[in-house]
Amino acid sequence: MKVAILGSGNVATHLSKVLIKAGHPVKQIWSRNHENAIDLALEIGANSIPDIGEIGKEIELIIIVAIKDDAIAEVINKIPQNSQALIFHTSGTADLDLLSKRFENCGVLYPLQTFSKNSDIDFSIIPIFVEGSNSYSIEKVTNLANQISEKVIYADSKTRALLHISAVFACNFTNAFYTIAQEITDSVNLDFDLLRPLIQETADKAMLNQPKDVQTGPAKRNDLQIMQKHLKLLENEPQLKDLYQSISQYIVKMYSK
Repeated sequence: MKVAILGSGNVATHLSKVLIKAGHPVKQIWSRNHENAIDLALEIGANSIPDIGEIGKEIELIIIVAIKDDAIAEVINKIPQNSQALIFHTSGTADLDLLSKRFENCGVLYPLQTFSKNSDIDFSIIPIFVEGSNSYSIEKVTNLANQISEKVIYADSKTRALLHISAVFACNFTNAFYTIAQEITDSVNLDFDLLRPLIQETADKAMLNQPKDVQTGPAKRNDLQIMQKHLKLLENEPQLKDLYQSISQYIVKMYSK
């Protein structure tokens, strides 16, 4: 299929490359920042377009790759109503209804991964969650997903949104905690590298076991003396103190059942 991608960020960069590799030429790139569209288009051998209304009639698939859901809604309204192309978006949280209210044949192709432009990613091992407005769209999006990933799962909009929440906890919040940990080590002139073996071992255990089965630490043991000492050390950081206390209480409750 001839593809147009609306977006030029991390997901758009990786997705465009894997689609081309799978035999689906990306012909056009649009971005709200046209300079970014030009950069990506030059990188993959596509044409950049300054206006969504310039999507060519030869385009068979339009993929909307945007970070904010309100940006997706804005982009949808600019796609020519007479477009015969399939319309997919890649959001974890945006409902299919955003598309199906305006287009008969549409779907969702959501890759569950964190993307950085300069990181090499093996798309074949990324779980892709798909949804479609009708049997034709479901077939098309599933077939496309199967060409770029070995793990394709159908999920409706509510299921996908809950999955996205789980991903936020597993990835975004975890990385924020790494940042907090580094701020604490920096405050006592210690190198964050000292924590990397611990981070690696924790991640390895989670990969091989059920996370609940490998929890450790003072909250798991309900060691009140250590937790109170930690809270006292955080007296001058009320936000971190509240965060520490809230999470510790959650862990204590989890293992008291």
